[in-house]
Formats: sequence, structure tokens, C-alpha cells
Amino acid sequence: MTELLTPATAPAATSLTTARIPRRARLRHFLMCRPDFFDVTYSINPWMNPAKPTSNALAVAQWEVLHNLLVSLGHHVQTIDPDPALPDMVFAANGATVVDDKVLVARFRHPERDGESAHYVDWFRAQGFAEVVQAAYPNEGEGDYLTTGRAILAGNGFRSDPRSQAEATELFGRPVVGLQLVDPRFYHLDTALAVLDQDEVMYYPAAFSQESRAVLRALFPDAVIATEADAVVFGLNAVSDGLNVILPEAATGLAAQLRERGFRTHGVDLTELLKAGGSAKCCTLELRH
Repeated sequence: MTELLTPATAPAATSLTTARIPRRARLRHFLMCRPDFFDVTYSINPWMNPAKPTSNALAVAQWEVLHNLLVSLGHHVQTIDPDPALPDMVFAANGATVVDDKVLVARFRHPERDGESAHYVDWFRAQGFAEVVQAAYPNEGEGDYLTTGRAILAGNGFRSDPRSQAEATELFGRPVVGLQLVDPRFYHLDTALAVLDQDEVMYYPAAFSQESRAVLRALFPDAVIATEADAVVFGLNAVSDGLNVILPEAATGLAAQLRERGFRTHGVDLTELLKAGGSAKCCTLELRH
């Protein structure tokens, strides 16, 4: 069974002179789901309030800006058809984890989202991916499983079951580092941490347990550290290609830190989708071939 790696057992960290790294964009392949049926009709995280009005038209318009920005940066974007009964399906990152053409499809914690899994199983099989497996334990895809150059970081505490880490290790053949989330506002790992490049991340320390903070410090001593002000506007729910970082426009402090390190930042307004607890990264599932 996969255990939480400690600073002594985690893959060795590489010290980086981050301010002087020559940045290079690497073209990515993403799966997205147009929010044609987006709404907040239930509450499964602290951001969701069904009594608060939402605008489907605005959600679609904001999503299209993100989609078009990714395409303009040269990335390949495919889409999966939305289901009118599944208003959260726009958050495609939660649908699966894809590494080396192998797919671990999500098993959602809450019944409101459970129906999404079958759509992703069908889509990946139709696309001819090498191996498509649905998780046996609750596992919410790239919401909680983020891939770096040395390991897969696995969030748990609110959605994904720690037992799902063994499944990921077996399928992908990569080390899995468990990280415990402790603040319900940051219920998925991708709301509290973002991978900027192969072995470079940014994160909000207070979202993690003390033990997990020690693991992160050992693995990523040169990480970008987010303030609470930037974290609560979902500044860490960002998409990076190694040079360009797409993040909420309200995360101004985080954007300034990234520019100091040589990244190009692209602020987007996804505040309508934030009403359901998601932003840029939540909308994009990376397909790693």
C-alpha cells in the first residue's frame, strides 16, 4: 500500500536558481467540457451556494476566453460533450488522471457528480488510449493528482481516498507522494498547489497538514509561496506550460511573483465558475501521451 512519503523517503529535491531559469513553453494537450449546463443546484464544497444566482451565459463566455487563450498559445484542446444532468462536468480536470497514455478515471466522492465517470470512460476508450481503468476508491482525477517530473502528488483529506494512491502507483509506475489537505476551502489539491514546470510548484502552506508542509519543503525548497489573499481567489488553480501561466486575474500578488521568476502571466476572469469552486485548472484535464 502506498504511504505518505516523508522528507527522508521522498524523491530527492533539486535546488533551482529559479529567478534565472530560461523559461520554455512546452505544447500541451488538454480536454475541456463546455459549461452549457453550468449551474449551482447543490452544495458539496464551501464555495457552492444554491441560493446565489448564477449566469450560464456568463459562465460560457468566461470559459470560451480560457479555451481560446489555450489555443492561441499553441496548445491542442479537445472537448467532451456536457450532460444536462451534470452541471459540474465543466470541471474536466476531475474526470481522470492521464500519464503515458494510461488513464485512471475518477470515482467521485459525492453522488451528485458520480455520473460523470461513465462519460470519461467512454470518451477515453473511443479515443484509443492504451489503458483505461476506473478507480476502485474515491479519486477525483487531476483535482487531487498532479504530475511532476519526479513524482505524482496526491491530495487527500476531503475528496480522494488515500487508498487510491496504490492504484495510481500500480497503473502509472511512478512514485506517489500523499499530501493531506486540512482547510475545506481548498478541498482539492489543485486549489492549493499548481505545477509550474517539471519540478517547480507554487502552493499555499496553510492548506496542508504540518507533516505535508514538511514534505513540500523538502521536495520543492524553491517553491513559490502564495498568500491567503491569492489562494482564496483560486490563484493556485492555474495552468502552466513552463513559460505561460494562466491564473485568475485577481491573484495579482502571485502573478507578480511569477513574473519575477521569468514566467509570462495571463489573468483570466472565471468568477462565475468560482461559484461552484473551480477556476482555470479545474476546467482543463491534461492528456499526457
